[in-house]
Amino acid sequence: MRIGELSELTNTSRRLLRYYEEQGLIVSDRCANGYRDYDPRFVDRVMQIRGLLDAGLPTRIIKQILPCLDKPRAIHFPDATPEMIATLERERDRMTERIAFLTRNRDAIAEYLEAVRVGAVPVPRKGES
Repeated sequence: MRIGELSELTNTSRRLLRYYEEQGLIVSDRCANGYRDYDPRFVDRVMQIRGLLDAGLPTRIIKQILPCLDKPRAIHFPDATPEMIATLERERDRMTERIAFLTRNRDAIAEYLEAVRVGAVPVPRKGES
């Protein structure tokens, strides 16, 4: 598929897709006319990259862990340095905190919507404003 189609399917700008390619996160073949041609499997790959970037991981770390996303879990990765492992542990913990925060917000919104639907005004919980 061409870059425009990948861009549309992943809701990712062409500029970002070219950047991902420069960073070695995705690859393309080149047609005779110079246009990029991407394998359809890169739709999922781009979505994974976007999710990891949204979670705060830098592209240098994403590049290192991408093989883990494609291979069985039993494979050993000899290039996993102590620094990389520490970075991933910090990012995992930060994501866990963010998930908890988002879960609390989602639950508060759901509670508010339920109260609005039945005509009641929600009472703020202790510590909330």
